[in-house]
Amino acid sequence: MRKFDSDVQIIKNKVLSQVARFLWQDEEIFLHFDEIAGILLKDRTTSTSCCIYKDRAKIAERIRIALGGDKNNHNIIEVIDIICDECPQAGHVVTDLCRGCLAHACDTACRPGAIYYGDDNKAKIDKSKCVECGQCAKACPYSAIMNFKRPCEKACKADAIDMADTGEAQINNEKCTHCGACVVQCPFGATVDKSYIKEAIKIIKDSKKNTEYKAIAVIAPAFATQFNYATTGQVLQGIRDLGFDRIYEAALGADLVAYKESVELEEKGFLTTSCCPAFVSYTKINYPTLRDNISHNLSPMAETSKVIKSKYEDCKIVFIGPCTAKKAEVQLDHVKPYVDCAITFEELQALFESKDIDITTLGESTMDDASPFGRRFARGGGVADAVVQATVERGSDFNVKPIAAEGLDKVKPLLMRASKNALSENLIEGMACAGGCIGGAGCLTHTPKDKMIMDKYSEKTSKKNVMDTVEEYAID
Repeated sequence: MRKFDSDVQIIKNKVLSQVARFLWQDEEIFLHFDEIAGILLKDRTTSTSCCIYKDRAKIAERIRIALGGDKNNHNIIEVIDIICDECPQAGHVVTDLCRGCLAHACDTACRPGAIYYGDDNKAKIDKSKCVECGQCAKACPYSAIMNFKRPCEKACKADAIDMADTGEAQINNEKCTHCGACVVQCPFGATVDKSYIKEAIKIIKDSKKNTEYKAIAVIAPAFATQFNYATTGQVLQGIRDLGFDRIYEAALGADLVAYKESVELEEKGFLTTSCCPAFVSYTKINYPTLRDNISHNLSPMAETSKVIKSKYEDCKIVFIGPCTAKKAEVQLDHVKPYVDCAITFEELQALFESKDIDITTLGESTMDDASPFGRRFARGGGVADAVVQATVERGSDFNVKPIAAEGLDKVKPLLMRASKNALSENLIEGMACAGGCIGGAGCLTHTPKDKMIMDKYSEKTSKKNVMDTVEEYAID
């Protein structure tokens, strides 16, 4: 079975796993920079350029991102300029459909005078004059002029990406939600999420086999839809074999959040959910009047980690999930005390390979921390269902009227109506990724069966109700 969706991820995996191999051995990783690059360049599948010199420059940039990227840039997503230049310039272009007609309606419509004609009498666009107004495209009777958007720009529903004067993509950090949609859609792998694999390895190593402190993994329930070449039990055992003392489900915190959000919703009368950090960021940036209606509860990741740190005060926690935005969330002041590092499923796969762990050969490990409702936070509609369930289990007669949306473009109209007091529902479940967490940018694969797999896995627990988890783990 295929481990990844694309060859871009395969190259990324090779870089991450090779960097990780050296990190396990030596923290002075930059001393081995050229050695790592040399190893990777021997693998011709990483060759994507006209010459070895450009290949080497690209690999060097990918290694830099694997080691945490630009420390002066707080954004989790970075653009590798030297790779981005492979993408054609965006904007209006004249296609082969142009017939070189006599009417020249495009020229007439173009007020800046950007249209000119070649020897074949076909239209051309002078980009130094074009203002991308699109009037030429509207006027052309053959629809021969098209507005081409780069994949990253098209994927970004937060309108955080545009083109720099030098031609490469640039990210507006004030608008970016760290959702990673651009990372998934860039066909060259030029937009990349910074890796914190170095920090994860350091946490494991410095625990000295869990004698100095406990290194604990918190894993998102969406993992059940990933690593389709092995069983969920083998994945969990693989995580233990990396050196973690124990593993907890983020779904544990999801049950607690569902309970707390049901209470908060009843108190406020209208609420938006807290589990997706990209959705929370998007709401704060674009609809500031709704800030007080964003759930004040921690996300399931942070809530789970809070429970763990109340039990093991000196432990260090690594979150493993499908989400690039979680890497930004762990840097927030109210989350920092609970989560020490966040990595994605892509990085977990690289860690397995860096230690030569073939999880298909391992035995089975289990988790049983949460209810099916907590686990189903991972897919669209799951959060809303859990809040409704928690309200019922609390014995409240409050009428929860939820609406769920997957993708920031689907979330936008709901938030707009809510900001104008025109939304009939009183709970918005917002997810930045299509399908919810199972569609996250840090996933290895995305398949149509993921929702079904998630629901099936959710039932494999001894806890059947939200309150089962709340009664066992709830803390102030």
